Amino acid sequence: MAQIQALPLTARAFASFGDVLDCAGDPDKIINLGLCGRFHDRAKLDFGPEGRAGVSLFNAEPRALPYQLEMVERHPEGCQTFVPMHQNPWLVIVAEPGDIPGPIHAFIAAPGQAINFHRGTWHGVLTPLQAPGLFAVVDRIGETPNLQEFWLKETVSITGP
Repeated sequence: MAQIQALPLTARAFASFGDVLDCAGDPDKIINLGLCGRFHDRAKLDFGPEGRAGVSLFNAEPRALPYQLEMVERHPEGCQTFVPMHQNPWLVIVAEPGDIPGPIHAFIAAPGQAINFHRGTWHGVLTPLQAPGLFAVVDRIGETPNLQEFWLKETVSITGP
């Protein structure tokens, strides 16, 4: 069984897979009578020419580390954004691009971090590490299929930092 270590999620390490959404740095604007910092336009949303954005709520059961990864998926017709509705760390899993997934990478998202997978990025399923596993998910709504699953030939064990 292959084993990899999950690393802290950073915008630089995740850039080839998608966007990290957080409140790092200074806000782009101060709004609402000076009481709210706006961190503007943090994700490159892409729903293709035939799709539209939809917001769904997912309530996933927590998993534990080491996590046994058996399958990854991708959405060829649009991006997918996971926004936690809690303040807990959670696991983000991605694979290098290709017709089949390349090497696996794993990250621990810190409280307050959300992610946007670019269109076609191989990734693991939504993986909270403790309850609640409640997330808002922004993804493509459309008539054409937008899910491809790939079962790994060998399970990958993902450990914590």
